Amino acid sequence: MSPLHQYPHREFVHLADHEQRPAILQRWERRRHREAHWLVECIAESVGVFLYVYAGVGSAMANVFGNTEQVAGLSSTLQIGLAYVVGIALALIIVSGTSGGHINPAVTLTLVILKKYPKWKAVRYIIAQILGSYIACLLIYVQWRQMIQEAEAVLAAKGTLDAVLFTPQGPAGAFALYVTPGTKLGFVFVNEFVVDFVIGLTIFACLDPTNFAVSPVAAPWVVGLVYGMVIWGYSPVGVATNLARDVGARFMAMTIWGTGASGGRYAAIAALTNIPATFLAACFYEFVFADSSRVITPTHLDIIVGHMAHEEHSGCAVTGRPRSSANSGSSMDGKGRVQTIEKV
Repeated sequence: MSPLHQYPHREFVHLADHEQRPAILQRWERRRHREAHWLVECIAESVGVFLYVYAGVGSAMANVFGNTEQVAGLSSTLQIGLAYVVGIALALIIVSGTSGGHINPAVTLTLVILKKYPKWKAVRYIIAQILGSYIACLLIYVQWRQMIQEAEAVLAAKGTLDAVLFTPQGPAGAFALYVTPGTKLGFVFVNEFVVDFVIGLTIFACLDPTNFAVSPVAAPWVVGLVYGMVIWGYSPVGVATNLARDVGARFMAMTIWGTGASGGRYAAIAALTNIPATFLAACFYEFVFADSSRVITPTHLDIIVGHMAHEEHSGCAVTGRPRSSANSGSSMDGKGRVQTIEKV
């Protein structure tokens, strides 16, 4: 019996029932479901990180160039925050249906620990996430290359290039993250940990299928807005929020400017703090806010059952077996367990 029979009656209309895709795409889908599903998921994670880094770092680059060239109105902290809001929302909207929309190694590692997420799949995801950040920053550098060189020439003429390059005000600082020289790293660590905890709490509240306050439709924007809130309020102290964004961008900066772009001791804070902060946020949510006696929201239930129907349909497409009577449905017998979903 199909697992779908433990849920209330639902009729499913698959895309294959609605439109006939070209034969080459049908063959690719069968190949993807059978052999390349892991590759597609990794590409999705890489694209997700690419999108939000491309949006945020591009806006940050405009801000650095405007400050260096004394051109008003190119960007601001408000604009950078909004760019990250839009970039994260787009990333989650576009890739969540394929990979789950982790786009953050801390989220992936937390799911490994708490939800028994497959370890090797997590390793592939994290590599893909970092690669997405690296590619985004490299492409931004190519697009801004002429203006970056102009900014470096201006700073060199002033005799301040070496002092400014690897700071938040320097061209490299738009990509890799640095703190202002003389900043006490203990305060930076506290700042990073607290904001990452708040972000993690928000993410796992959005993942809670019993949370009637936020639907899966609104979740990408809620997650994006909490990142925006962090940037607007706490970026002057120094925030990274995401290992993939930080490490990928730092590798790219080192590719262009050498080992001087490594970031010193701050690099460890920027890259690693979000992991324990996110894990503790998830644990805090589970202990304080989660309750298995609550009712799963209709929207979340639609997503859970929809994903199960997709898995069943794609499995039949690979094996060539006829689809089961999943569409007939049946009433829930009370014994079925709803799988925890990782979709945002």
